[in-house]
Amino acid sequence: MVRVKSRYLLCEVNVSDRSRLLLLDDRAVAAAVKAAVARIHGDYGAALLSIRFSVKYLNAHTGIVFLRFPKSSYKLLWSALPFITCIETRGQEIPCFLNCLHVGGTIRTCQKFLIRYNTQQLQRMLPKCKDEEERKQVQKAILSCYLTGGNKEAFEDELESEDDEEE
Repeated sequence: MVRVKSRYLLCEVNVSDRSRLLLLDDRAVAAAVKAAVARIHGDYGAALLSIRFSVKYLNAHTGIVFLRFPKSSYKLLWSALPFITCIETRGQEIPCFLNCLHVGGTIRTCQKFLIRYNTQQLQRMLPKCKDEEERKQVQKAILSCYLTGGNKEAFEDELESEDDEEE
């Protein structure tokens, strides 16, 4: 028996008004992606995408989306993403664009990348903290990003060494 190969695309939905993200649902994102692929690649692209394409995960609070599609057609989908300018949901058009963060062979690799990406974003926020309490909250958020069983002590040492380098 042959294993069916899929690719998972980790995308971030960027909008100007973050409160509009809560209006998103997976069907609206899937429809916008399918429409963009059909518009750019025609009937051929639409037919390829109709096979095993799905939105596996959507976090409306952060705007993170996992898209699953066949391995053979991932370049078609990837090339059509920049042409998504709005997503229509619940009778409203949400102007947005999709930023591709990672292409992976499994959901697990995408999740690992997302953890590293979120940690990097939080570390970028660390120097911008106004007071010590806010700094501790960001450090706590960074520590909570790690998978269970991760080495938190090594990460705390790394944070302290970064603080020493900045001074």
